[in-house]
Amino acid sequence: MSQHNLASSPSQERLLTPAEVATLFRVDPKTVTRWAKAGKLTSIRTLGGHRRYKESEVRQLLKVSNPNQLGGN
Repeated sequence: MSQHNLASSPSQERLLTPAEVATLFRVDPKTVTRWAKAGKLTSIRTLGGHRRYKESEVRQLLKVSNPNQLGGN
């Protein structure tokens, strides 16, 4: 599964919100959520249940693909 609980994986890495990821890819935040559900991007859940994404993974994905390849709008 592509979700992790933030409490179980403490990391010093910067985490991005769906809106921040969406801005980088120039897509709607709901598209980012769909990518996570499809396993194209790993999501981490905060204690409040919100999704966050590792900046390093997002940056790597930016290098190798574009939103059309991921299914973005």
